[in-house]
Amino acid sequence: MIDLRSPDVPGRIADACTSTGFFYLSGHGVPPALRSGLDRAAREFFALPETGKREIAMARGGPAWRGWFPVGGELTSGEPDLKEGLYFGAELPEGHPLPLHGPNLFPRQVPELRGLVLTYLDELTRVAQEVMRGVALSLDLPADYFSAGYTADPTVLFRIFHYPPGGDGGWGVGEHTDYGLLTLLLQDDNGGLQVHTPRGWLDAPPLPDTFVCNIGDMLERLTNGWYRSTPHRVRNTSGRDRLSFPFFFDPDFTAEVPPLPSRAATAPDGRRRWDGESPLAFTGTYGEYLTAKVAKVFPELFAEVGQPRRP
Repeated sequence: MIDLRSPDVPGRIADACTSTGFFYLSGHGVPPALRSGLDRAAREFFALPETGKREIAMARGGPAWRGWFPVGGELTSGEPDLKEGLYFGAELPEGHPLPLHGPNLFPRQVPELRGLVLTYLDELTRVAQEVMRGVALSLDLPADYFSAGYTADPTVLFRIFHYPPGGDGGWGVGEHTDYGLLTLLLQDDNGGLQVHTPRGWLDAPPLPDTFVCNIGDMLERLTNGWYRSTPHRVRNTSGRDRLSFPFFFDPDFTAEVPPLPSRAATAPDGRRRWDGESPLAFTGTYGEYLTAKVAKVFPELFAEVGQPRRP
């Protein structure tokens, strides 16, 4: 557990990121009413008939990649996930030149969801910048190393996932790592998240008033493997509807992300990375890396919007 109000945040982050890459975050200051309101509105949306949800299907979001997808509509390592979800991001004008950028799609049947999501994006961006200050200090960098550079204009993505009950026979989402710098996960009380650690797969159950925080491929790349992007997966065995709210805080879409020269790779632990690929081997902008990854998740949609364009 790392409390953002504590003076030992950088040391605790270093310990977590060189061991499991996951930690619980408290002292974040996100209002409980905002979190509970978001949960209520999300449940109201997912209870709608499919015809209502299809009004904001992802195909209507175009290159912005926003909206709803049905159960089985997202792939992990080529396998359909047992979940449905909503994709959001920073609210931007229509016609934005970059993929994964643009206006959000909100359901007319749950009008309060718009305000809740946009407020949540602002709150979680604040928290993520604060965590990244701790990350910078843990790497012996200036506190504003990220906020003055890679995350001065961050790529902000937010998902709401619904895992229906009865998924004992398959994974809600299979083994994967996240693509960017940092993920802040709010989960309901039903559990199901598992993290791979040196001791094997461990449950990461929900704890009151906390976010689960994990680091992604680009932070592993920046640190040249010193900090590890850790595999995780989800199976809903609770017998109830499970909701999770992952917030992804990533580099500027147009930024290249070379490894920090001061960081040497750690010794391999002998375990093959989940997808057989290394984020250290990639060259190009973060946007090109992210779009190539998302193309594997939604191949049909990717075929419509095409490759990212250099600014």
